[in-house]
Amino acid sequence: MTIAVTGATGNLGRLTVDALLERGVAPSDIVALVRTPAKAADLAERGVQVRAADYDDKQSYVDALAGVDRLVLVSSSTVGQRLAQHTNVIEAAKQAGVGYIAYTSILDAQDSPLALAAEHKATESVLIESGIPFTLLRNGWYWENYTSDLEQTIEHGVLIGASNDGKIAAAARVDFAEAAAVVASTEGHEGRTYELGGDERLTKAQLAEAISAVGGKPVVYRNLSEADYTAALVGVGLPEGFAKILADSDAGAGKGGLDTDSGDLQKLIGRSSTPVAEVLAAAR
Repeated sequence: MTIAVTGATGNLGRLTVDALLERGVAPSDIVALVRTPAKAADLAERGVQVRAADYDDKQSYVDALAGVDRLVLVSSSTVGQRLAQHTNVIEAAKQAGVGYIAYTSILDAQDSPLALAAEHKATESVLIESGIPFTLLRNGWYWENYTSDLEQTIEHGVLIGASNDGKIAAAARVDFAEAAAVVASTEGHEGRTYELGGDERLTKAQLAEAISAVGGKPVVYRNLSEADYTAALVGVGLPEGFAKILADSDAGAGKGGLDTDSGDLQKLIGRSSTPVAEVLAAAR
């Protein structure tokens, strides 16, 4: 059984390939689909099949998916172009005869208050209409989303956001990657939808406390309006479009959009999710 993973040099894709290897899948049975094969040279050295494929080039995926039985479609990171890109991959998979797709969607995609969910919702519809057996891996937030500016947060003693007291059931990327690897390499998941979230369902105020504990300095949470949070993000150098997406997602968390107590992630990986303290400590 040959398992392919899209975006295999990206954060989640690379971890998914690693998780498949750790689960004992033979390297020769794994196909790493990448835009730039040179960036996956280390995977090729380990015996993984590395094939060039571009989300924007449907034919490249038709060619790269030849002989593939199962596909992990890791969602593209290009917001605004995801639906077209995902449709290319799904149509290519059908043309290539792929028998199964596991797609990394977003929590409660069909009813999510997050603007980010729109392309995931539409992709799920394309997948259903394709007729290819599938599993929906509706991933929650990554704790790593809060580590890129961790040192600045600790230095200034303030974590800002617009989520009020909404809970965020995040987990580490490695947890979601392991779940994808489990689903791709075992039977019994076809037609299933998994709402994936971590054990720790924290408000941003509680996250600030966790950051304070790791940083050894007091950190407090300051709640802003969505508009003010957007402005603050633009003020530290983020592009306005990206800032709006982040602020919308944070406001969506305040409406329950990033919370779940399904337990699906824990059941799939057979353990608790990685503690936020561990993710924060590793980022320092």
